[in-house]
Amino acid sequence: MLRQYLDMRTLPALIAILIVGGTVFYSDYLAKKIAAEERIKVEQWVEATQFVISSPAGSDTKLASLVKNEQTSIPIIETDEKDSIISWINLDSQKVINDPSYLKKRLKELKSKHPPILLTMSENPRYVNKYYFGNSLLSKEVRYYPLIQLFIVALFIIVIILSIQLKNKSSQNQVWAGLAKETAHQLGTPVSSLQGWVEMLKETGNEPQIVTELEKDVERLKLVSDRFGKIGSKPQLIQTDIVQQLISMTDYMKRRAPDKVNFELLLHNLQVFTLPVSPQLFDWVIENLLKNALDSMEGTGNIIVDLKDDGENAIIEITDSGKGIPRLMWAQIFKPGFTTKKRGWGLGLSLSKRIIEQYHKGSLFVKTSDLGKGTTFRIELSKKV
Repeated sequence: MLRQYLDMRTLPALIAILIVGGTVFYSDYLAKKIAAEERIKVEQWVEATQFVISSPAGSDTKLASLVKNEQTSIPIIETDEKDSIISWINLDSQKVINDPSYLKKRLKELKSKHPPILLTMSENPRYVNKYYFGNSLLSKEVRYYPLIQLFIVALFIIVIILSIQLKNKSSQNQVWAGLAKETAHQLGTPVSSLQGWVEMLKETGNEPQIVTELEKDVERLKLVSDRFGKIGSKPQLIQTDIVQQLISMTDYMKRRAPDKVNFELLLHNLQVFTLPVSPQLFDWVIENLLKNALDSMEGTGNIIVDLKDDGENAIIEITDSGKGIPRLMWAQIFKPGFTTKKRGWGLGLSLSKRIIEQYHKGSLFVKTSDLGKGTTFRIELSKKV
């Protein structure tokens, strides 16, 4: 698969390089050919101009005048031996009038383009005029064409690479969704069996406390199965009291945490606080964050769950006194597959962020984190869908 992906990326690049390389080579060939032809045209123009000027009155100069007048595309500046400007053609007349330095600038530019054409005006004393010339518009377009084509090909390659990446990402999402649904399906059988055993234990009346806790764990398994079954489908958001959701989840995690971990739930006198959420997925996010906090503390410390109402949003902050997260890793921890644990796939925080931001249109991020002191994760959820 990786080899195929690399081939799909490199093949367009190789084709593009061959196309651009061939175009550059051929364009350079055409540009040199046009430049040679334009020099011949300038030489013919110089000879025709000299013939018209030096011909006696009554001479037939029609052909020379025709050659002279047809030169309308190549800029030419005529100078004497000391490069003092005598005349010019095919330059911007308005700039010549409005900018006294324009001709000198263009002369300097034309000197850098081509060697001048020399015309001997007299032999004794020897007097030579110089004709400096530049490139026509056609010659410039031929030279710039490879750059334009390179830009177009680069866009083509970028579009292909992005489409491949989107296709691969879509395939990966389908794989994860399929895996999750299959997991939910596989969990169904042992969950049903456990429910049967719980009912039998209830009938015997032995160890009611164990039966109660076992029943809670079975319900938990059903909830996990239901969560996995919902992956890949759009969840239904319903008005839910998140105060009770947080109380229930905090109590559940507290009973299964080490004795040296203290939980504190701050509600700020909120008795009922309803939000449009998916209860199962919301619980999943809180559970992931609490588990992440427990893992960071390694058996001892404090966890604070803080719920606030800021007017438009519900703010939930989960703070631990664990080892903290380096600042450079704050964004990286939400990427799929990233984990600092020896076990696990590194999907908990990634899925949590996706649930909050894509399904609930909220935000989940690291608010603060100090190495050796702890971390605060912040969830922001709008009161409106």
